[in-house]
Amino acid sequence: MAQDVAILDFGSGKISVLIGERGVNNTICINGKGECDYAGFGDGEWYEQDQLGYVIGHAIHNAETNSRTKISMLYVGVPGEFTTAVCRDVSMSLTKKRKVTEADVDALHEMGDVFKNNPDYTVINSQPIYYTLDDGGRLIQPVGLTGNKLHGHISYILAENRFISLIDAIMSNLGIESVEYVSSVLAEGLLLFDDVTRDQYVVMIDVGHITTSVALLRGDGILSLSSFSMGGGYITADLTEAFGISFTQAESLKRKVVLSLNVSENDVYEITEREQSKTFPAKMVNEIVMERIKLIASTIEKCLNNSQYEFPDYIPYNLTGGGLCYLKGARDYLSKRLAKPVEIAAPSLPQFNRPHLSSELGLLNMVLGQQAPAKKKGFFARLFGK
Repeated sequence: MAQDVAILDFGSGKISVLIGERGVNNTICINGKGECDYAGFGDGEWYEQDQLGYVIGHAIHNAETNSRTKISMLYVGVPGEFTTAVCRDVSMSLTKKRKVTEADVDALHEMGDVFKNNPDYTVINSQPIYYTLDDGGRLIQPVGLTGNKLHGHISYILAENRFISLIDAIMSNLGIESVEYVSSVLAEGLLLFDDVTRDQYVVMIDVGHITTSVALLRGDGILSLSSFSMGGGYITADLTEAFGISFTQAESLKRKVVLSLNVSENDVYEITEREQSKTFPAKMVNEIVMERIKLIASTIEKCLNNSQYEFPDYIPYNLTGGGLCYLKGARDYLSKRLAKPVEIAAPSLPQFNRPHLSSELGLLNMVLGQQAPAKKKGFFARLFGK
């Protein structure tokens, strides 16, 4: 029988709560949704932290009202800025040649978890990059295969304890009985890219409103993860400052921008507010937007250069999130600055194939995937860092 689950996603400009269940043909049915704009976060710190409890409560209340459901268990996505990825090589002897069991795989993940007494971080996800047996061949699922030794290159996603403590306190005050924490970036990667694609490496760039995450994925895990505070909202702020207009007007202006146009000195963008029109020099607007994208691109390059892992040059970069994907010509300009093909990544789900939905739908999809009776408890426990 299908069972509703509830997730909370911290976007960089909006909090979303989804209540949903698995539909036919592996689709997702959303039975309730609540949203609330908020100040967000930057450089690992909350803006207007004193308002965080209110906006979370508002989003939860809206979702409950919308679905006529009371949320008691909530899965909370931890944004990239509050997480880090650590990969470890772990090996164990099976004492004799025999078939690998789920218990063996659980024990391997447990052996590699050296973070239990870390005062600053808690493991929230544990996922394999690959496993190997005696012959050294790389596997994603070793259960049922025979060997003397089991080895794994395992990715541990750690969340900051101060994030967990803060959200735990807020949820307790809101009457939420149980909270589980999940990596938003991992959830996105598992939703957007199939097993075959991930086995060949994936570079995923989520540019949001005020924050960007850069992840290198392989297998079922994240090899490296970096985040920085810069996104589509910074472009809006640049336009606000340059032209002395309101943030709302600047957002309207940004939506008019087409970076692929070869604009002249006489070309203008026009916005209308309260039946009054304003025009702006298109060439200057485009230059301001491109300058900010240039900064985003250079920071993305630094993130990838800081990774200890190398990946093939032919691997394209995948852009998701709402910060740049909807800006006309931004993908091509970002590709030019990075000197790499850039592709837009969005959920391949009917009616939900929009890049800005990648994080929240990824969380819901991940949690629903582990609710199925066919899934082993051991895998569920590993996925959620149990």
